[in-house]
Amino acid sequence: MATFELYRRSTIGMCLTEALDEMVSNGTLRPELAIQVLVQFDKSMTEALESQVKSKVTIKGHLHTYRFCDNVWTFILQDALFKKEDSQETVGRVKIVACDSKLLLQ
Repeated sequence: MATFELYRRSTIGMCLTEALDEMVSNGTLRPELAIQVLVQFDKSMTEALESQVKSKVTIKGHLHTYRFCDNVWTFILQDALFKKEDSQETVGRVKIVACDSKLLLQ
């Protein structure tokens, strides 16, 4: 199963990377093992989001920038309105990164 490193830039991914870097610097963890942990993190996040998240959200906003590179779409929206069933939230600026899930099965 191929994975993208999309979730490493999330809050939990950054915290994990920081903790692993500290452990490698202290000598309590080998760099090779830290890389294996990050690869497993990528796989686990992909599987969890695919199998456990059932919510649907509608997003409307002003498209500021979009980009398609290496089969990954990046959208930057301004004044984005997120609607979910009985709630909604407006965000001033949001970055959405999306990839083709079919590429994850290769």
